[in-house]
Amino acid sequence: MAERTRKKEDNDHDEEEIAKEMGMENHSEVMLENIGVCNMDEAPARRRAREAFKHVQLAIDHCLFRLPVDGIKMKEGYEVNSRGLEIFSKSWLPEKSSLKAIVCYCHGYADTCTFYFEGVARKLARSGYGVFAMDYPGFGLSDGLHGYIPSFENLVNDVIEHFSKIKEQKEYQNLPSFLLGESMGGAIALKIHLKQPHAWDGAALIAPLCKFAEDMIPHWLVKQILIGVAKVLPKTKLVPQKEEVKENIYRDVKKRKLAPYNVLLYKDKPRLGTALELLKATQELEQRLEEVSVPLLIMHGEADIITDPSASKALYEKANVKDKKLILYKDAFHTLLEGEPDETIFHVLADIITWLDDHSTTKYKY
Repeated sequence: MAERTRKKEDNDHDEEEIAKEMGMENHSEVMLENIGVCNMDEAPARRRAREAFKHVQLAIDHCLFRLPVDGIKMKEGYEVNSRGLEIFSKSWLPEKSSLKAIVCYCHGYADTCTFYFEGVARKLARSGYGVFAMDYPGFGLSDGLHGYIPSFENLVNDVIEHFSKIKEQKEYQNLPSFLLGESMGGAIALKIHLKQPHAWDGAALIAPLCKFAEDMIPHWLVKQILIGVAKVLPKTKLVPQKEEVKENIYRDVKKRKLAPYNVLLYKDKPRLGTALELLKATQELEQRLEEVSVPLLIMHGEADIITDPSASKALYEKANVKDKKLILYKDAFHTLLEGEPDETIFHVLADIITWLDDHSTTKYKY
């Protein structure tokens, strides 16, 4: 397997100071406009955009970016995987305290592990957890056509390969390990568990994509046409999106206005092949919920119209494990950790950390 690694230590505290000195308010609008018109299909363009914009990102007025960075050791880099794809990854570790466990994060559709999750990872690291994340092929800073998933199975295998290397490292072998999956990342976490039924000590799932809400699925006839076209033109951006769905991502209006600062987010219509792969993946998961046997924490906003809360209820009811917990957040939308009012975001974070603490005292396998 060809491998090439580039590792560098982050110093986000210094970057935040630089961002303030730059006068973010004077430059960010122009930078957003310039990046907005760039072609971000390929990884090199996305990497240039991130380098140009990360100082501004770190200074935006969001509660996650106000979380302290002192006492956290961060590392990021690239590694070529067994399929020849250069994968970006990042880790956050407490500098002095011993680790309680490791948490491996699976991000959502269109997203990256280098924006809002930075704040979540800081909070987890300061709570005693080693946090590891990667950008999937086609997303964030990793190789691949932006927003394109030619094979959901291959994507899951790529994630397993990356996290398995981490878990095999001597310093982590005897620690409990947990999956943390958000939206599509919840589906990936469940698929990882189904492929590795005894490898993980638990999975915390945030609005997991076990089933699309009805508002997300086109009319039956339109769907059949799109499925047919996808077989010929899988990379085409043709899947329709309803305006009310876009507005349901962030409940907090101020945070909705900050969304453009996530310059690596895939913002176009979904590619046909990607939509078809996600539909197939959710249909499979719906049929295999009884096979889920890992301790579960399932969190979902009751007002989510993107991933269906009823599917999370079905997962809770059908999962073949006694150790499971379902938390439904009243009036909450889809992005529980990014787009809700501050108090809801910190409530969700506290629920995750409490659950991790409860399951990290003893290492056990299922």
